[in-house]
Amino acid sequence: MTKTRLIGTVVPVGALRGSRAAAVGEFPDLAEFAQLCKKMKIDLIQLLPVNDTGYDSSPYSSLTAFALHPLYLRLGDLPEAKGFEEKIAAIDREFAGMERFPYQNILKAKMDLLRAMYKANEAKIEKNAAKKAVLGAWIEKNAWVKPYAVYRRLKDANRQKSWKDWKTHREVTVKDMAALWEDPKLRGEHLFWAWLQQALDVQFSEAAKAVADAGILLEGDLPILMNDDSCDVWAYPGIFIRDLAAGAPPDMYSPKGQNWGFPLYNWDAQEKDKYAWWKGRLAAAGKYYQAYRIDHVLGFFRIWSASLSDYSSALGRFVPYTPVTDADLKKLGFDKGRVRWVTLPHIPTAELADVLHHNLPESEREEVSKLLFDKTLDRVGDEELWQFKKKIKGEKDIEALGLNPPITQYLFDMWHNRIFLEYEKGKYSPVWYYQDSRAYQTLSGREKEALEELLQKCLEKSEKVWEEHGKKLLSVLVESSPMLPCAEDLGAVPSCVPQVLAKLGILGLRVVRWHRYWDKSDQPYIPFEDYPELSVCTPAVHDSSTVREWWECEANQEQFSGFLGYPSLPRVYNPGTAKIILTKAASAGSRFRVFQFQDLLHLSSKWYAQDPATERINVPGTCNNFNWTYRLPASIDEIGKDKDLVNAVAELSKVKAAKKQRAK
Repeated sequence: MTKTRLIGTVVPVGALRGSRAAAVGEFPDLAEFAQLCKKMKIDLIQLLPVNDTGYDSSPYSSLTAFALHPLYLRLGDLPEAKGFEEKIAAIDREFAGMERFPYQNILKAKMDLLRAMYKANEAKIEKNAAKKAVLGAWIEKNAWVKPYAVYRRLKDANRQKSWKDWKTHREVTVKDMAALWEDPKLRGEHLFWAWLQQALDVQFSEAAKAVADAGILLEGDLPILMNDDSCDVWAYPGIFIRDLAAGAPPDMYSPKGQNWGFPLYNWDAQEKDKYAWWKGRLAAAGKYYQAYRIDHVLGFFRIWSASLSDYSSALGRFVPYTPVTDADLKKLGFDKGRVRWVTLPHIPTAELADVLHHNLPESEREEVSKLLFDKTLDRVGDEELWQFKKKIKGEKDIEALGLNPPITQYLFDMWHNRIFLEYEKGKYSPVWYYQDSRAYQTLSGREKEALEELLQKCLEKSEKVWEEHGKKLLSVLVESSPMLPCAEDLGAVPSCVPQVLAKLGILGLRVVRWHRYWDKSDQPYIPFEDYPELSVCTPAVHDSSTVREWWECEANQEQFSGFLGYPSLPRVYNPGTAKIILTKAASAGSRFRVFQFQDLLHLSSKWYAQDPATERINVPGTCNNFNWTYRLPASIDEIGKDKDLVNAVAELSKVKAAKKQRAK
């Protein structure tokens, strides 16, 4: 794979506005977009995930790791479109002019019409499959489509509910799925999904070839985790751990951590079948891409996991992790009472009474007190201390008590208030904020010192495990595909991660606004010349604000201007400021310098939205109709007529890597 320095752009397929003026960007629009990128001297197009997510607009919440999203299918190009031209045009007329596309409305309109098109051509399609002609041959080459089709039919039959809530077929074997696929009464329904996926494959393959013919690399995005409600988790339960939920530990943006609700991988089970699922996934992606982004690559080293009984991940733990054991605590001099003190939350009677007094009218205090003291808490001996009853397993049980929000939040905080989480009998993991716990504050100075030494030893052992774990798993990916892997390695990154990525030739990610010396007092930005060659430099990502919004609303302009060497940049973003910032980013030592297309558009004054917040793709932590529905402000053709923009973007390809300064 190329080792040449490249300029790239990131765009969601749905954002494209092709010459066909469709309701939403579609795979064929990529060919037209590639020609614009060629004029702009852009060498790489990076896409967001394009797998089927059903009626969830987030591309990182897919129903499958293999099937493509029907949203991106151009209906008018199908052989079966004859007689449906006006209905197809009606969808485009209704939605094409909108600033952002109404995801669910367009998807429903397309799916309804696709079903009608299939119904009108069903006999011909079934005959094609039966004779193993084009569709039949395609099904045999893409075996994943059989369980996917069965899953999608069942999901429709159950009104899009999670498979866990289906009336039947919640648990299936390979034999069960084969029998369902072969059932002649269901054949038409199953073939609909296979026909649809074959059509998507044809259109995406043609678009990918057009991108390659333009001399441009196409990079895909492979989310590391699978939605719990997905065909893969339902059909291949053995390769997942379904009693834990993946997420992220607490940080400044999410003080209680993030609980994504996605299951973990059972790596031991996957190793036994030589990682067949991952290899198949890479092979499917390799039909279209020359490079791929590994979302949340840290998950291959260790992943933060939480109980399914909790909403947050404040009581999460890393998997794998070298645990603290009963023997370790005994060496610290902790008897059973002390172990209970540091592993279970304790609530003082007076403190709880004070919370009830301040958050309830007098008329309700007795009833709530009875609920808590009789049904929820157990007294610790004769002490004025209380513990949660064993039947309370997490935040969901606490919320089910039906108490008012302040009291519920207090109980949540108490539930988290401990030094250790005992996740298995005699195995303990430190809670993220253990130093703020009631138990930690009561330890003596000597006990705290001994405890910190123990935790440091466990961390050092764990980091060795993480290094070997990540190296083994990522080696499988690297050796299984000719695509170039690029890793999203943001967050609290163990020291072993960049070392392993470098050894395996995997490009890491460097987001300019976050690539800083965080351990220094003024947290200065790392110079662009110090960006490693094996990296991707970008000033913004799909989960962040655009460069414009960041500059105007979030950045310390004085500090960043000084870092760029332009201390008097205007406070309001303009094409001149955009040129300076993007040119500096293009000078990074990174092999790939990749920009969101919105950020490139700001090199011309023609494409500025009135409110910069409307130009972003996603706002993490929110769920609404805004996220993931961004569209370009004009058609690809119209944007291409902006010569000033085209020339300004093309100049970025001429920027040479900044030279490192010699030490004086």
